[in-house]
Amino acid sequence: MDSTEGISHTGFHAGSFSANDETRAAAEAARRRVRIMSATLHPTLPHHEPAAAPAARLTLKTDGSSRGLLDGAWWPRSRDLLSELPALTGVLAPLWGRITRIAVNPEHWPVIPRKVPVEGHIVRVGWFTPEIDPHKLLLLSYGTGRWDLLVIPPETGAASAARLMAAASDYDGPPLTASALIAADEARHGVSATGEPLDSDEAWEYEGGASAMSAAVPEQTGPPGRASRLTTGM
Repeated sequence: MDSTEGISHTGFHAGSFSANDETRAAAEAARRRVRIMSATLHPTLPHHEPAAAPAARLTLKTDGSSRGLLDGAWWPRSRDLLSELPALTGVLAPLWGRITRIAVNPEHWPVIPRKVPVEGHIVRVGWFTPEIDPHKLLLLSYGTGRWDLLVIPPETGAASAARLMAAASDYDGPPLTASALIAADEARHGVSATGEPLDSDEAWEYEGGASAMSAAVPEQTGPPGRASRLTTGM
């Protein structure tokens, strides 16, 4: 009786160990299946390098002290200062030194960020009205100087933009404000800066002062004068 019970207990315990082994093997197989499914369902995505921002569309006077009220012209691609200013200051920094402050008139800018991160430093942005022309951008480089750029509306047609850039960067350019320069070009060519024909009311309005100013803006029929120009992003 004792020996039979001993054999019976021995057989029972041996069976228990075998069942546990099978359970562990099944659990490990299940974990492998989960890992395989996870690898299948969540593949490693390809790494994409960030696209470089397009170069600023810009033309500048570069030959010493110039006449006129403007130092050049800037043709942004949008009215988003936060995305447009880094490209602009990136071009200007090697020429004028680090740009530290920028000021605009808020009329044509829906959002004016107080600070814009640019190449490892911060450019502070402010706005003034009516001290700053709505079509002008004022830039300051600490300890170096101040510059004034004509801001050509982003929606301006290529032909109008080219004329305005040439006029604003002409060494002997007329002493016109940024808005007056745009109005003069519209009056001379009978179209708005966006390429739309002027209606009769607009044409009548420009028959006065703007048409007189257009006479002061020479047609750009040949290469630039004695001053060299820096033009980028075109």
